[in-house]
Amino acid sequence: MKTLPAGALLVLFTFPALAEKSLLIGELPSAKPEQVGMSSAKLAKVDAKVEELIATKRLAGASVMITRKGRVVYNKTFGLRDIENEKPMEADTIFRIYSMSKAISSAAAMILSDEGKIDIDDPIANYLPEFKKVKVWKEGEAVAPANAPTVRDLLRHTTGYSYGGTGIPEVDQKQKAADPFARENTLAEFSKRMATVPLAFEPGKGWMYGVSTDLLGAVVQSASGMPFEKFLQQRIFAPLGMVDTGFLIPEGKKARVAVVYNSDKRGKLTNNNHDNFRYTTKSKLPSGGGGLVSTIRDYTRFLQMIANGGELHGTRLLKKETVAAMTRNQLKGTAMPVRFPGNVRHGTGFGLGFSVRIENTDWNADGRIGEYGWGGLLSTHYWISPKDDLVVVTMEQTLPYDFLLEDALKPLIYAAVEE
Repeated sequence: MKTLPAGALLVLFTFPALAEKSLLIGELPSAKPEQVGMSSAKLAKVDAKVEELIATKRLAGASVMITRKGRVVYNKTFGLRDIENEKPMEADTIFRIYSMSKAISSAAAMILSDEGKIDIDDPIANYLPEFKKVKVWKEGEAVAPANAPTVRDLLRHTTGYSYGGTGIPEVDQKQKAADPFARENTLAEFSKRMATVPLAFEPGKGWMYGVSTDLLGAVVQSASGMPFEKFLQQRIFAPLGMVDTGFLIPEGKKARVAVVYNSDKRGKLTNNNHDNFRYTTKSKLPSGGGGLVSTIRDYTRFLQMIANGGELHGTRLLKKETVAAMTRNQLKGTAMPVRFPGNVRHGTGFGLGFSVRIENTDWNADGRIGEYGWGGLLSTHYWISPKDDLVVVTMEQTLPYDFLLEDALKPLIYAAVEE
Protein backbone atom coordinates (compact mmCIF):
# COMPACT_ATOMS: atom_id res chain seq x y z
CA MET A 1 0.00 0.00 0.00
CA LYS A 2 1.19 3.51 -0.78
CA THR A 3 0.08 6.79 0.71
CA LEU A 4 0.23 9.48 -1.96
CA PRO A 5 1.01 13.16 -1.50
CA ALA A 6 -1.85 15.48 -2.36
CA GLY A 7 -0.34 18.85 -1.53
CA ALA A 8 -1.48 22.14 -2.94
CA LEU A 9 1.35 22.20 -5.48
CA LEU A 10 1.33 24.06 -8.74
CA VAL A 11 2.36 21.72 -11.51
CA LEU A 12 3.01 22.64 -15.13
CA PHE A 13 1.08 20.34 -17.44
CA THR A 14 1.53 20.32 -21.19
CA PHE A 15 -1.67 19.07 -22.76
CA PRO A 16 -1.92 16.84 -25.84
CA ALA A 17 -2.01 18.18 -29.37
CA LEU A 18 -5.67 19.17 -29.13
CA ALA A 19 -4.77 21.78 -26.53
CA GLU A 20 -3.08 24.92 -27.78
CA LYS A 21 -1.25 26.05 -24.66
CA SER A 22 0.17 24.97 -21.34
CA LEU A 23 -1.55 25.99 -18.12
CA LEU A 24 -0.64 26.19 -14.49
CA ILE A 25 -3.13 23.95 -12.75
CA GLY A 26 -3.34 23.72 -8.98
CA GLU A 27 -3.63 20.29 -7.42
CA LEU A 28 -6.56 19.67 -5.12
CA PRO A 29 -5.61 20.82 -1.63
CA SER A 30 -5.10 18.18 1.05
CA ALA A 31 -6.06 18.08 4.71
CA LYS A 32 -5.77 15.78 7.68
CA PRO A 33 -9.16 14.11 8.20
CA GLU A 34 -9.65 15.83 11.57
CA GLN A 35 -9.28 19.24 9.90
CA VAL A 36 -12.47 18.62 7.93
CA GLY A 37 -14.49 16.67 10.49
CA MET A 38 -13.41 13.11 9.76
CA SER A 39 -11.61 10.47 11.81
CA SER A 40 -8.18 9.17 10.75
CA ALA A 41 -8.64 6.10 12.92
CA LYS A 42 -11.95 5.23 11.29
CA LEU A 43 -10.61 5.87 7.78
CA ALA A 44 -7.82 3.39 8.54
CA LYS A 45 -10.51 0.70 8.39
CA VAL A 46 -10.70 1.40 4.65
CA ASP A 47 -7.07 0.24 4.36
CA ALA A 48 -7.81 -2.98 6.18
CA LYS A 49 -10.90 -3.77 4.09
CA VAL A 50 -9.19 -3.20 0.72
CA GLU A 51 -6.18 -5.23 1.83
CA GLU A 52 -8.52 -8.05 2.90
CA LEU A 53 -10.21 -8.12 -0.52
CA ILE A 54 -6.82 -8.27 -2.23
CA ALA A 55 -5.51 -10.98 0.13
CA THR A 56 -8.56 -13.12 -0.63
CA LYS A 57 -8.07 -12.47 -4.38
CA ARG A 58 -11.39 -10.77 -4.90
CA LEU A 59 -9.49 -8.07 -6.77
CA ALA A 60 -5.90 -7.53 -7.89
CA GLY A 61 -5.48 -3.95 -6.77
CA ALA A 62 -7.35 -0.72 -6.23
CA SER A 63 -7.05 3.04 -5.84
CA VAL A 64 -9.27 5.02 -3.48
CA MET A 65 -9.55 8.81 -3.25
CA ILE A 66 -11.79 10.77 -0.88
CA THR A 67 -12.31 14.51 -0.63
CA ARG A 68 -14.22 16.33 2.08
CA LYS A 69 -15.09 20.00 1.82
CA GLY A 70 -13.00 20.16 -1.33
CA ARG A 71 -9.82 18.79 0.27
CA VAL A 72 -8.19 15.41 -0.25
CA VAL A 73 -8.28 13.43 3.00
CA TYR A 74 -7.53 9.98 1.61
CA ASN A 75 -5.53 9.01 -1.47
CA LYS A 76 -4.08 5.50 -1.46
CA THR A 77 -3.21 2.67 -3.79
CA PHE A 78 -3.29 -1.03 -2.96
CA GLY A 79 -2.09 -4.26 -4.54
CA LEU A 80 -1.05 -4.75 -8.14
CA ARG A 81 -2.11 -3.30 -11.46
CA ASP A 82 -0.41 -6.25 -13.20
CA ILE A 83 -0.12 -9.51 -11.25
CA GLU A 84 1.92 -11.41 -13.83
CA ASN A 85 4.63 -8.73 -14.00
CA GLU A 86 4.35 -7.71 -10.33
CA LYS A 87 3.65 -4.07 -11.17
CA PRO A 88 2.09 -2.16 -8.26
CA MET A 89 -0.99 -0.01 -8.43
CA GLU A 90 0.30 3.57 -8.52
CA ALA A 91 -0.92 7.15 -8.30
CA ASP A 92 -0.89 7.57 -12.07
CA THR A 93 -2.28 4.15 -13.05
CA ILE A 94 -4.63 4.46 -16.01
CA PHE A 95 -8.06 2.81 -15.86
CA ARG A 96 -10.69 2.11 -18.49
CA ILE A 97 -13.63 3.90 -16.89
CA TYR A 98 -16.37 2.77 -19.30
CA SER A 99 -19.74 4.16 -18.13
CA MET A 100 -18.11 6.72 -15.86
CA SER A 101 -17.59 8.45 -19.23
CA LYS A 102 -21.32 9.25 -19.19
CA ALA A 103 -21.09 11.96 -16.54
CA ILE A 104 -18.39 13.75 -18.55
CA SER A 105 -20.41 13.56 -21.78
CA SER A 106 -23.48 14.82 -19.94
CA ALA A 107 -21.48 17.76 -18.59
CA ALA A 108 -20.39 18.55 -22.16
CA ALA A 109 -24.02 18.75 -23.29
CA MET A 110 -24.94 20.95 -20.33
CA ILE A 111 -22.06 23.34 -21.09
CA LEU A 112 -23.69 23.89 -24.48
CA SER A 113 -27.08 24.21 -22.78
CA ASP A 114 -25.69 26.99 -20.59
CA GLU A 115 -24.45 28.72 -23.75
CA GLY A 116 -27.82 28.45 -25.48
CA LYS A 117 -26.54 26.08 -28.15
CA ILE A 118 -28.62 23.13 -26.91
CA ASP A 119 -32.14 23.21 -25.54
CA ILE A 120 -32.46 19.92 -23.69
CA ASP A 121 -36.22 19.88 -24.27
CA ASP A 122 -35.72 20.05 -28.04
CA PRO A 123 -36.29 16.89 -30.08
CA ILE A 124 -33.07 15.02 -30.84
CA ALA A 125 -33.94 15.55 -34.51
CA ASN A 126 -33.21 19.28 -34.17
CA TYR A 127 -29.52 18.30 -33.90
CA LEU A 128 -29.54 14.90 -35.63
CA PRO A 129 -32.02 15.15 -38.55
CA GLU A 130 -32.02 11.38 -39.13
CA PHE A 131 -34.25 11.08 -36.04
CA LYS A 132 -37.13 12.90 -37.70
CA LYS A 133 -38.50 9.51 -38.77
CA VAL A 134 -37.66 7.51 -35.64
CA LYS A 135 -40.26 4.89 -34.66
CA VAL A 136 -41.43 3.29 -31.42
CA TRP A 137 -42.38 -0.40 -31.08
CA LYS A 138 -46.05 -0.78 -30.17
CA GLU A 139 -48.26 -3.83 -30.34
CA GLY A 140 -45.99 -5.69 -32.71
CA GLU A 141 -45.11 -2.90 -35.12
CA ALA A 142 -42.95 0.20 -35.48
CA VAL A 143 -45.04 3.37 -35.45
CA ALA A 144 -44.46 7.09 -35.01
CA PRO A 145 -44.07 8.03 -31.31
CA ALA A 146 -46.66 10.26 -29.68
CA ASN A 147 -43.83 12.56 -28.60
CA ALA A 148 -40.41 12.84 -30.19
CA PRO A 149 -37.44 11.81 -28.01
CA THR A 150 -35.61 14.83 -26.61
CA VAL A 151 -32.09 15.63 -25.48
CA ARG A 152 -33.41 15.42 -21.92
CA ASP A 153 -34.42 11.81 -22.65
CA LEU A 154 -30.84 11.08 -23.72
CA LEU A 155 -29.47 12.60 -20.52
CA ARG A 156 -31.77 10.63 -18.20
CA HIS A 157 -31.98 7.36 -20.25
CA THR A 158 -35.68 7.63 -21.03
CA THR A 159 -35.46 7.40 -24.84
CA GLY A 160 -36.28 3.69 -25.03
CA TYR A 161 -32.85 2.70 -26.36
CA SER A 162 -30.75 -0.11 -24.87
CA TYR A 163 -27.43 -1.78 -25.58
CA GLY A 164 -29.34 -4.35 -27.59
CA GLY A 165 -31.23 -6.03 -24.76
CA THR A 166 -34.70 -4.50 -24.63
CA GLY A 167 -36.36 -7.90 -24.26
CA ILE A 168 -38.32 -7.23 -27.45
CA PRO A 169 -36.87 -9.70 -30.01
CA GLU A 170 -37.79 -7.65 -33.07
CA VAL A 171 -36.20 -4.47 -31.68
CA ASP A 172 -33.07 -6.26 -30.50
CA GLN A 173 -32.67 -7.94 -33.89
CA LYS A 174 -32.94 -4.57 -35.66
CA GLN A 175 -30.26 -3.10 -33.42
CA LYS A 176 -27.98 -6.08 -34.01
CA ALA A 177 -28.48 -5.73 -37.77
CA ALA A 178 -27.77 -1.98 -37.61
CA ASP A 179 -24.42 -2.75 -35.90
CA PRO A 180 -24.02 0.82 -34.60
CA PHE A 181 -20.71 0.16 -32.81
CA ALA A 182 -18.97 -1.31 -35.87
CA ARG A 183 -15.34 -0.26 -35.64
CA GLU A 184 -15.39 1.51 -39.01
CA ASN A 185 -18.32 3.73 -37.96
CA THR A 186 -17.89 7.40 -37.23
CA LEU A 187 -20.03 9.09 -34.58
CA ALA A 188 -22.24 10.46 -37.37
CA GLU A 189 -22.68 6.98 -38.87
CA PHE A 190 -23.44 5.56 -35.41
CA SER A 191 -26.26 8.08 -35.07
CA LYS A 192 -27.67 7.28 -38.51
CA ARG A 193 -27.71 3.56 -37.76
CA MET A 194 -29.39 4.01 -34.38
CA ALA A 195 -32.09 6.16 -35.98
CA THR A 196 -33.25 3.02 -37.85
CA VAL A 197 -33.84 1.13 -34.58
CA PRO A 198 -37.32 1.45 -32.99
CA LEU A 199 -37.61 2.75 -29.44
CA ALA A 200 -38.72 0.15 -26.88
CA PHE A 201 -41.35 2.50 -25.37
CA GLU A 202 -42.72 6.01 -25.67
CA PRO A 203 -39.99 8.52 -24.74
CA GLY A 204 -40.16 9.50 -21.08
CA LYS A 205 -42.41 6.59 -20.11
CA GLY A 206 -39.67 4.21 -18.95
CA TRP A 207 -36.03 3.99 -17.94
CA MET A 208 -33.63 1.86 -19.96
CA TYR A 209 -29.85 1.85 -19.87
CA GLY A 210 -28.17 1.94 -23.23
CA VAL A 211 -26.72 3.99 -26.05
CA SER A 212 -28.40 7.29 -25.15
CA THR A 213 -25.18 8.93 -23.96
CA ASP A 214 -23.37 7.91 -27.13
CA LEU A 215 -26.10 9.69 -29.09
CA LEU A 216 -25.65 12.63 -26.73
CA GLY A 217 -22.04 12.81 -27.93
CA ALA A 218 -23.34 13.14 -31.50
CA VAL A 219 -25.65 15.96 -30.34
CA VAL A 220 -22.67 17.74 -28.72
CA GLN A 221 -20.68 17.34 -31.92
CA SER A 222 -23.53 18.75 -34.02
CA ALA A 223 -24.39 21.66 -31.72
CA SER A 224 -20.77 22.71 -31.15
CA GLY A 225 -19.58 22.27 -34.72
CA MET A 226 -16.52 20.55 -33.26
CA PRO A 227 -15.47 16.88 -33.18
CA PHE A 228 -16.77 15.41 -29.94
CA GLU A 229 -13.36 14.32 -28.67
CA LYS A 230 -11.92 17.77 -29.38
CA PHE A 231 -14.79 19.43 -27.50
CA LEU A 232 -14.12 17.30 -24.42
CA GLN A 233 -10.41 18.09 -24.58
CA GLN A 234 -10.78 21.83 -25.01
CA ARG A 235 -13.82 22.48 -22.82
CA ILE A 236 -13.41 19.95 -19.97
CA PHE A 237 -10.07 18.11 -19.82
CA ALA A 238 -7.74 21.06 -20.42
CA PRO A 239 -9.51 23.55 -18.11
CA LEU A 240 -9.61 20.95 -15.31
CA GLY A 241 -6.04 19.74 -15.78
CA MET A 242 -7.17 16.21 -16.67
CA VAL A 243 -3.93 15.24 -18.39
CA ASP A 244 -4.47 11.48 -18.62
CA THR A 245 -8.10 11.33 -19.78
CA GLY A 246 -9.12 10.54 -23.36
CA PHE A 247 -10.24 7.94 -25.85
CA LEU A 248 -6.75 6.64 -26.67
CA ILE A 249 -3.82 5.43 -24.57
CA PRO A 250 -0.64 6.90 -26.14
CA GLU A 251 2.35 4.62 -26.63
CA GLY A 252 4.28 6.39 -23.88
CA LYS A 253 1.55 5.67 -21.31
CA LYS A 254 0.78 2.02 -22.09
CA ALA A 255 2.96 0.74 -19.23
CA ARG A 256 0.76 2.61 -16.72
CA VAL A 257 -2.48 0.82 -17.68
CA ALA A 258 -4.03 -1.62 -15.20
CA VAL A 259 -4.66 -5.16 -16.43
CA VAL A 260 -8.26 -6.42 -16.56
CA TYR A 261 -8.96 -9.50 -14.44
CA ASN A 262 -11.90 -11.87 -14.40
CA SER A 263 -12.99 -12.85 -10.90
CA ASP A 264 -14.84 -16.06 -10.12
CA LYS A 265 -15.86 -14.32 -6.84
CA ARG A 266 -14.39 -17.24 -4.89
CA GLY A 267 -10.74 -16.21 -4.84
CA LYS A 268 -9.51 -16.81 -8.39
CA LEU A 269 -8.41 -14.01 -10.74
CA THR A 270 -7.70 -14.63 -14.43
CA ASN A 271 -6.00 -12.20 -16.81
CA ASN A 272 -8.46 -10.97 -19.45
CA ASN A 273 -6.30 -9.93 -22.38
CA HIS A 274 -9.15 -9.05 -24.75
CA ASP A 275 -8.47 -6.69 -27.65
CA ASN A 276 -11.40 -4.50 -26.54
CA PHE A 277 -9.37 -3.49 -23.49
CA ARG A 278 -6.28 -2.21 -25.34
CA TYR A 279 -7.31 1.35 -26.35
CA THR A 280 -4.06 1.73 -28.29
CA THR A 281 -5.55 2.14 -31.77
CA LYS A 282 -7.58 5.24 -32.47
CA SER A 283 -11.25 4.49 -33.07
CA LYS A 284 -13.37 6.49 -35.48
CA LEU A 285 -16.16 6.33 -32.92
CA PRO A 286 -15.49 8.22 -29.67
CA SER A 287 -17.97 6.60 -27.29
CA GLY A 288 -19.39 9.18 -24.92
CA GLY A 289 -21.18 6.37 -23.13
CA GLY A 290 -18.17 4.23 -22.34
CA GLY A 291 -15.01 5.03 -24.27
CA LEU A 292 -12.78 7.03 -21.94
CA VAL A 293 -9.71 6.11 -19.93
CA SER A 294 -8.63 8.16 -16.93
CA THR A 295 -6.72 8.20 -13.64
CA ILE A 296 -8.19 8.54 -10.17
CA ARG A 297 -6.58 11.98 -9.93
CA ASP A 298 -8.18 13.22 -13.15
CA TYR A 299 -11.61 11.83 -12.44
CA THR A 300 -11.68 13.21 -8.91
CA ARG A 301 -10.90 16.64 -10.34
CA PHE A 302 -13.93 16.38 -12.62
CA LEU A 303 -16.17 15.26 -9.75
CA GLN A 304 -14.88 17.98 -7.44
CA MET A 305 -15.90 20.52 -10.10
CA ILE A 306 -19.40 19.01 -10.03
CA ALA A 307 -19.47 18.93 -6.21
CA ASN A 308 -18.41 22.59 -6.19
CA GLY A 309 -21.42 23.51 -8.32
CA GLY A 310 -19.58 23.69 -11.66
CA GLU A 311 -16.29 25.37 -10.72
CA LEU A 312 -12.73 24.31 -9.88
CA HIS A 313 -9.80 26.55 -8.97
CA GLY A 314 -11.62 29.64 -10.17
CA THR A 315 -12.54 28.13 -13.56
CA ARG A 316 -16.29 27.79 -14.06
CA LEU A 317 -17.48 25.16 -16.53
CA LEU A 318 -21.17 24.99 -15.58
CA LYS A 319 -23.71 27.26 -13.94
CA LYS A 320 -24.51 26.36 -10.34
CA GLU A 321 -28.20 25.90 -11.16
CA THR A 322 -27.27 23.60 -14.05
CA VAL A 323 -25.34 21.29 -11.75
CA ALA A 324 -28.26 21.32 -9.33
CA ALA A 325 -30.55 20.10 -12.14
CA MET A 326 -28.04 17.46 -13.24
CA THR A 327 -27.81 15.99 -9.75
CA ARG A 328 -31.54 16.09 -8.96
CA ASN A 329 -33.89 13.24 -9.85
CA GLN A 330 -35.54 13.83 -13.23
CA LEU A 331 -37.61 10.64 -13.39
CA LYS A 332 -41.29 10.29 -12.61
CA GLY A 333 -44.19 7.90 -13.03
CA THR A 334 -43.45 4.69 -14.91
CA ALA A 335 -39.82 5.72 -15.49
CA MET A 336 -39.03 5.11 -11.80
CA PRO A 337 -36.95 3.52 -10.39
CA VAL A 338 -33.60 2.82 -12.10
CA ARG A 339 -33.67 -0.85 -13.08
CA PHE A 340 -31.65 -3.54 -14.82
CA PRO A 341 -32.60 -7.18 -15.55
CA GLY A 342 -32.63 -8.84 -12.13
CA ASN A 343 -31.62 -5.61 -10.38
CA VAL A 344 -34.29 -3.07 -9.48
CA ARG A 345 -32.62 -0.19 -7.65
CA HIS A 346 -35.47 0.84 -5.40
CA GLY A 347 -35.20 4.39 -4.09
CA THR A 348 -32.96 5.46 -6.96
CA GLY A 349 -33.86 7.93 -9.69
CA PHE A 350 -31.74 9.54 -12.37
CA GLY A 351 -30.75 13.12 -13.04
CA LEU A 352 -29.06 14.54 -16.13
CA GLY A 353 -26.08 12.19 -16.17
CA PHE A 354 -26.08 10.77 -12.62
CA SER A 355 -28.11 8.28 -10.59
CA VAL A 356 -29.68 9.97 -7.56
CA ARG A 357 -30.73 8.44 -4.24
CA ILE A 358 -34.17 9.78 -3.32
CA GLU A 359 -35.25 7.47 -0.48
CA ASN A 360 -33.77 4.87 1.84
CA THR A 361 -34.42 1.26 0.78
CA ASP A 362 -32.78 -2.13 1.08
CA TRP A 363 -30.93 -1.54 -2.19
CA ASN A 364 -27.51 -0.06 -1.41
CA ALA A 365 -28.69 0.34 2.15
CA ASP A 366 -25.67 2.37 3.25
CA GLY A 367 -26.37 5.10 0.70
CA ARG A 368 -27.71 8.48 1.79
CA ILE A 369 -30.62 10.49 0.42
CA GLY A 370 -29.30 13.04 -2.06
CA GLU A 371 -26.23 10.95 -2.88
CA TYR A 372 -25.46 10.74 -6.60
CA GLY A 373 -22.98 8.72 -8.62
CA TRP A 374 -22.45 5.84 -11.06
CA GLY A 375 -19.91 3.20 -12.07
CA GLY A 376 -18.18 1.53 -15.00
CA LEU A 377 -18.10 -1.95 -16.55
CA LEU A 378 -14.81 -2.91 -14.88
CA SER A 379 -16.16 -2.18 -11.38
CA THR A 380 -14.97 1.42 -11.09
CA HIS A 381 -17.29 3.55 -8.93
CA TYR A 382 -17.88 7.00 -7.55
CA TRP A 383 -20.40 8.73 -5.35
CA ILE A 384 -20.93 12.24 -4.04
CA SER A 385 -22.86 13.12 -0.90
CA PRO A 386 -23.83 16.82 -0.93
CA LYS A 387 -25.06 16.57 2.66
CA ASP A 388 -21.60 15.46 3.78
CA ASP A 389 -19.63 17.51 1.21
CA LEU A 390 -17.97 14.21 0.33
CA VAL A 391 -16.55 12.83 -2.95
CA VAL A 392 -15.42 9.20 -3.18
CA VAL A 393 -13.79 7.46 -6.17
CA THR A 394 -12.76 3.79 -6.26
CA MET A 395 -10.82 2.34 -9.18
CA GLU A 396 -10.12 -1.28 -10.10
CA GLN A 397 -10.35 -3.37 -13.30
CA THR A 398 -12.44 -6.41 -12.47
CA LEU A 399 -15.05 -8.41 -14.39
CA PRO A 400 -17.88 -9.16 -14.03
CA TYR A 401 -19.14 -5.76 -12.92
CA ASP A 402 -19.51 -5.77 -9.15
CA PHE A 403 -20.43 -3.42 -6.29
CA LEU A 404 -18.01 -5.31 -4.03
CA LEU A 405 -15.66 -2.42 -3.26
CA GLU A 406 -18.32 0.29 -3.03
CA ASP A 407 -20.48 -1.84 -0.77
CA ALA A 408 -17.52 -2.70 1.45
CA LEU A 409 -16.20 0.85 1.79
CA LYS A 410 -19.31 3.02 1.87
CA PRO A 411 -20.34 2.28 5.49
CA LEU A 412 -16.73 2.67 6.65
CA ILE A 413 -16.32 6.04 4.95
CA TYR A 414 -19.62 7.43 6.20
CA ALA A 415 -18.78 6.21 9.70
CA ALA A 416 -15.59 8.29 9.54
CA VAL A 417 -17.62 11.51 9.08
CA GLU A 418 -17.92 12.94 12.59
CA GLU A 419 -19.11 16.50 12.03
